Amino acid sequence: MDINVDVLIVGTGVAGLYCALNLREDLKVLLVSKSKVTETNTYLAQGGISTARSKEDIPLFIEDTLKAGRYENKIEAVKVLAEESMPNISEIVEFGVKLDKDRDKLLFTREGAHSINRIVHSKDETGKAVADALIEEVRKHKNISIYEDTYLVDILKADNKCCGGILIKNKEQINVHSKVVVLATGGIGGIFNNSTNQRQLTADGISIAIKHDIKLKNMDYIQFHPTALCDGEKDSKRFLISEAVRGEGGKLINSKGERFVDELLPRDVVAEAIYKEIARTGDSCVYLDVTFLDKEYIMNRFPTIYNECLKRGIDMAKQPIPVSPAQHYFMGGIETDLNSKTSMDNLYAAGEVSCTGVHGANRLASNSLLEGLVFSKRAAEDINQRIDKVKEFKVEPRIVNETVENLKRYNKKIVIEEFKRRAKKLNDELFDYR
Repeated sequence: MDINVDVLIVGTGVAGLYCALNLREDLKVLLVSKSKVTETNTYLAQGGISTARSKEDIPLFIEDTLKAGRYENKIEAVKVLAEESMPNISEIVEFGVKLDKDRDKLLFTREGAHSINRIVHSKDETGKAVADALIEEVRKHKNISIYEDTYLVDILKADNKCCGGILIKNKEQINVHSKVVVLATGGIGGIFNNSTNQRQLTADGISIAIKHDIKLKNMDYIQFHPTALCDGEKDSKRFLISEAVRGEGGKLINSKGERFVDELLPRDVVAEAIYKEIARTGDSCVYLDVTFLDKEYIMNRFPTIYNECLKRGIDMAKQPIPVSPAQHYFMGGIETDLNSKTSMDNLYAAGEVSCTGVHGANRLASNSLLEGLVFSKRAAEDINQRIDKVKEFKVEPRIVNETVENLKRYNKKIVIEEFKRRAKKLNDELFDYR
């Protein structure tokens, strides 16, 4: 089957949804989800969205981001992120995202490596609040269609210009001819045994970029979150204990009740300290203690975390939570400019699949949803201005004979081999591939 659209967006996390909502309403848009529209890393995000609280806070926000990223960030991208943060927060509120407030004023919390409280949130399920509101808004737009349980096999191209994609849905091949493609395919956690990510996120956008020699950047910059719940599960998505728990005063202790690290240092520093403490003690985990906080406060501020821990027999109001690091985020990806354009004409990348340069070597807490908002909107605005001048190409797509499962395994193998070729730390025990 062949269909024609103006813009094909692959991925229904914050970047894909927000990009679609910022495109012109006269454009025909197709949004594609590999599984269900809600099965994204966006939906799992707990802590919140960082933002510069005022013009005066912008320089400090920039400095905090640079410091966390070991000053390997792209400074121009960080400036864009800071300067456009609050306008995008305001826009998603207009789309119906309900953020926590006190007397109509946004509440701000603090997370690791932030100098001040500047994280907006919706209890401890901010990503779900954002995704639900954006999905509801998308469904109101007659120019936007959504295909769920649809796998992107490959992009279509002519003369190094992207002109569509090959999809598989219900075992049927769908050839999508479009003027523009936006890859918002998310993270890489599905190729790791030990990850907080959705299992189906196996770096599909990265594998496509590798196959078509699209520029990649910082492939060895993989972030491990310090505090994933230790519950004995093997090869399953690790439940994240949000950094906001430490932002609200949570203490990291060993089995003897001793603190061993400043909990609000950058994530890479805290994760390394935990690994060293586990190696030193021989224990399988460390503990995150919030038992000194009022139980009602814990249940109201962290209802999702409280209930998930309780399901596993842990009452975080009465006992410390067993935690250890897990793969969490990919700072590298498909290299883009400040408008999310890749090295291939008419191909954009936004969200975790992209490398805008914002994060440098280590992402500052709660900058992920913000990056997805800021740079997907920039992609949409660039598309709105350029698309009328984009020449349409008609190419003959190949016939896909492989099963989807075989294709997934093949793409995952490509990415793992690329990591092994490029990355600097792959002998580390952290890199436990599925």
